[in-house]
Amino acid sequence: MTLKNTDTQWGMVSQAFHWLIVVLILGLGIVGLTMGELPRTPKYFWVYTAHKSMGITVLALMLLRLGWRLYAGAPRPVPGTPGWQHAIATITHWLLYALALAIPLSGWLYDSASGLRPFRYFGLFEMPKLVAPSESLQDAAHQAHELLFWVLIALVALHAGAAFYHHLFQRDDTLARMLPRRRRQTPPSPEPDHVA
Repeated sequence: MTLKNTDTQWGMVSQAFHWLIVVLILGLGIVGLTMGELPRTPKYFWVYTAHKSMGITVLALMLLRLGWRLYAGAPRPVPGTPGWQHAIATITHWLLYALALAIPLSGWLYDSASGLRPFRYFGLFEMPKLVAPSESLQDAAHQAHELLFWVLIALVALHAGAAFYHHLFQRDDTLARMLPRRRRQTPPSPEPDHVA
């Protein structure tokens, strides 16, 4: 497998970005939905800051992934894919990119507008504030952060459902193209016959 994407396969870099971001967003979603139930102890504030730091990590990874996608291109549609399916898949991909950028940005905006002191990215350095404190902007950013997350969940379900449909029913390579491929072992060449 190559680093760069080919006409028939997502390369190792694209696959690494894809699955790492999937795992991070899954973790962020679980933490985001449950941390409101935590008691306001030092552990809560540690979890809250870790949530923010992971969100900024997703934002940075998405920017890198978008840059790589523009540089490395994308595989061609699987042979036999109807044009309308390819169009929907393309729109869905770009919407997923937009949401994975907008959600951490809205969280950063929400934190900035809250008037709280800047949080430290994994304890390493302070993240700059994007805007001055504003209660109305804080509320709007918080609502956007939650709404965009649920839109992302719906689109991810559609995206994953389509991939599994292609894999299980269409039996094509749509899903397999985003999975690491094992190197095919070439069978040993037969020994030449020795002439006595």
